[in-house]
Amino acid sequence: MSKVLLAALPVPLRLLLALVLLLLVCFCALSTGAVPISISGLFGLSPLDEMQSTVLWQLRFPRLLLALLAGSGLALCGALLQNASRNPLADPYLFGIVSGAALGATIATIVLPEWQLLTPLFAFFGALLAVFLVLVIGASSRWQRLESLLLCGVAVSFMLSAITTALLYLSEPFAANRVMFWLMGSLSQASLTHVAFISPLVFITLLLGLLYRRQLDALVLSDESARSLGVNVQPLRLVILLLCAAVSAAIVAFCGGIAFVGLMIPHLVRSLFGLSSVALLLGSVWLGAVFLTGVDTLSRSILPEQELPIGVVTSAIGSLFFLSMLFKYRRG
Repeated sequence: MSKVLLAALPVPLRLLLALVLLLLVCFCALSTGAVPISISGLFGLSPLDEMQSTVLWQLRFPRLLLALLAGSGLALCGALLQNASRNPLADPYLFGIVSGAALGATIATIVLPEWQLLTPLFAFFGALLAVFLVLVIGASSRWQRLESLLLCGVAVSFMLSAITTALLYLSEPFAANRVMFWLMGSLSQASLTHVAFISPLVFITLLLGLLYRRQLDALVLSDESARSLGVNVQPLRLVILLLCAAVSAAIVAFCGGIAFVGLMIPHLVRSLFGLSSVALLLGSVWLGAVFLTGVDTLSRSILPEQELPIGVVTSAIGSLFFLSMLFKYRRG
């Protein structure tokens, strides 16, 4: 029904509605918090005191940019992997990225505490290590099936999680609690440096996805159909996997574990805008940014004087979403 209603609207009106919704979420994110900022203050129509100005430009603005990029990147990677594998459950985190990042963060926090300030860097290389292990193990199948890579990712994830759990068990409780809170996901440490690191990866991945939109559409049909249309299937899948791994690793390194965004958003976009790669990729970038920005605003305003980890909120919403999908498919 929602798809029919959207299709009845002219394209300029649909774009206008999407822009208005994105702007509304951004304004809510900037104005909501322990230090309230009015809409007139955001537009410069009323003066801001020193505290409000500091909170706005040094805390909320970088956090807003990071939420937009992280949501867009995770949703974009989910859409690319689901199309490339024809697997509706494909998700960037299934390649052991979160477990690898957790191991890297644990090593920086517990094993090498003198390197604690470089925790995001350790987490990033830990995530890349997980992807490397998945690729090495999956190379034995000569990339015949991307589903086998997903299973390799699950196995690597369990292995790295076991190592992380052992290190946490042997560590001091305070250090272990710090790592556990990081794993739940948070944008509280957002900075413009994080934004500058993630944004090129997201934009390059989106650009390449749009450039290879016809090849992605062909992959949705079957490998045989794609090859008959001149698509070099296995190298294309490998490039998609590497791009998604880099984007996801960077997001996890700075934001921790934020589940279900890459899994849930592409399904919503397909129901709203259709199955073509252009609509899927652009819609995922837009809806991912709106969703994660809204969830981040909710996570820091739902409880008085404290912040709920954003991964907890996304997991709760994502689990309810997929339960509703299961019931829908059973009825269908």
